[in-house]
Amino acid sequence: MSNSSPSRGAAVPAGSSPAPAGAGQDAPDVTHKALRSRHVTMITLGGIIGASLFVGSGNVIRMVGPAAVLSYLLGGLLVFLAMRMLGEMAAARPAVGSFMEYARVGLGEWAGYFVGWLYWYFWVGVIAFEATVGGSILNGWFPGVPVWLGSVILLLVFTVTNLISVRSFGEVEFWLASVKVTVIVVFLGLGTLFAMGLWPNASFSVPNLWEHGGFAPQGGWAVISGVAVVIFSYFGTEIAVMAAAESEDPAKGVRQATVTVVWRILLFFVGSVLLIVTIVPWNELPDPDEQAPFAHVFSLFGLPGAGLIMDVVIFTAVCSVLNSGLYSAARMFSALAGEGLAPRIMARKSTNGVPVVAVIASTLGGYAAVIVNFVAPESGIFDFIMNSAGLVALFVYVFVAITQMKLRSRMSPAERENLSLKMWLHPWLGVFVIVCVVAIVGVMLVSGDASRTQVWTSLVAVAVLAVFWPLVRRNLRRRGAAAAANDASAPTS
Repeated sequence: MSNSSPSRGAAVPAGSSPAPAGAGQDAPDVTHKALRSRHVTMITLGGIIGASLFVGSGNVIRMVGPAAVLSYLLGGLLVFLAMRMLGEMAAARPAVGSFMEYARVGLGEWAGYFVGWLYWYFWVGVIAFEATVGGSILNGWFPGVPVWLGSVILLLVFTVTNLISVRSFGEVEFWLASVKVTVIVVFLGLGTLFAMGLWPNASFSVPNLWEHGGFAPQGGWAVISGVAVVIFSYFGTEIAVMAAAESEDPAKGVRQATVTVVWRILLFFVGSVLLIVTIVPWNELPDPDEQAPFAHVFSLFGLPGAGLIMDVVIFTAVCSVLNSGLYSAARMFSALAGEGLAPRIMARKSTNGVPVVAVIASTLGGYAAVIVNFVAPESGIFDFIMNSAGLVALFVYVFVAITQMKLRSRMSPAERENLSLKMWLHPWLGVFVIVCVVAIVGVMLVSGDASRTQVWTSLVAVAVLAVFWPLVRRNLRRRGAAAAANDASAPTS
C-alpha cells in the first residue's frame, strides 16, 4: 500500500491544511523494503530493553516492594492497549511516521505537529542520555578515555551505522538486541531453578514475596506510583510500527509488533522483576548505584565473571537503545518534513532510502546535549532536556487513543469489518487508556519533586511548540495555496 494513500475511511478533516506542495520532491513515496521480519522484532526489543530494566528496576523494587510486579504488569497492560490501537491503524496504512501521520490525518495538522516534534525531542534526549551512560562505562574500562570523548565516539559510530543503509542499521540492531534477549532468557531459566531451590546451594525462596513486610509493604498507593515510573520503561514499542513500513512485509511486521513482540516484552519485564523479588528480599537488594539488580542476582548463581558479563550486557543495551533512538528520531524528523511540519531539507533521502539530513540533525542534538553536560553541568540544561521529555510517552498514548477512535468512527460498517487488526471493546478500552494517563499524571503531581518537575518541564516543552505552531500553520497554508494555483494553471489534456 502506498504511504500517501488515505487510510480506509480516514478522510482528511475539514479545515485541515492540504499536503504541502513539493513534499514529494524531498520525500519520494518510495519506501525501501530493506528490513526483514527478524529485524523488526529485534528493533522493538532493542528500543525497549535497556538500562531501565537492567538497572532501573532496582529503584522501582525498593520503592514498591514485591508488588513492583503489579506495577510492571499494569504499565505493560496500558502499553499493550495503546499498541493494539496503533496496530489497527498501521495495518490499514503502514507509514514511517506512524502515529504522527495518523494523528495528522485523524485530528488535523496541529496534532501531527505536536506529537511528531515531541516524539523527536524525546529521542534526542534519549540519544544524549545513552551516549553519556555509554561514555561513563568506557571510562570505567579505559580510564584514559574521558567520558565526553567516549560519548562522542559512540555517537559517531552509530551515526555512520544509520547512514550506510536501513539494512545495516537493522543488522547491527539485530545482533545488539540478540545479546540482551539471550541474557534475559538465561536469567529467566536459571532464576526459576534458583527460586525453586533446584540450583546448587540454592533454597526455595518463593516466601520472599510476602515474608518481609508483606507483598505490598509500602501500600497500594506505592503500586500506583510505581506505574507512573515503569510506564516510561516500556516506551519504544512503537518503533516496530515505524520499522514495519520499511520492511519486506509491512502487514506481518505490524502484527508481530502489536501482538507477539509486546507479549515478549511483558514476559521479559514482568518475569525478570518477579524473579528478582523472589530470589532476593526486596529490602536487601543493593542500591542500583552500587550494583545493578541483575548483576547481584547473577552473582548469587555463582557464575564466574558475572559482574563483568553484566557490565558488557549493559553497555550493549546502551548501544542498542542509542542505535534504535537515532533511527526513530531520524524517521520522525523526516516524516515531519514530508508533511511540511519541519524544514523540507530533513525529508531528503539517499538513493538507498536513508533520511541523511534527518539522521545528522538528530545526532547534532545529542552532541549538543552531551557537550553542555560536560562543559557546563551546573547550568541545568541537560537535566531540563531529560525532564522535559518525560511525559512524551503519555502524550503519545493519548494521541493514539483519540486518533484511533476518530478514524474508526469515520469508517463504514464494511470497512470496519474488513480491518485485519482490530482494537477490542471499541471505544471503551481507548477511553480507559486516556483515563489511566490522566491518573498517572495526577499521581506524578503528588508523588514528589522529581515527578512534579517532569510534569511541569514537559508542559514547558509543549508551550514552546505552541508558540511556533502559528508560523508552521501559515507556511502550510501558503504552500497549499501555491500548490492549488499550480494545479489551476496546469494545462488540461
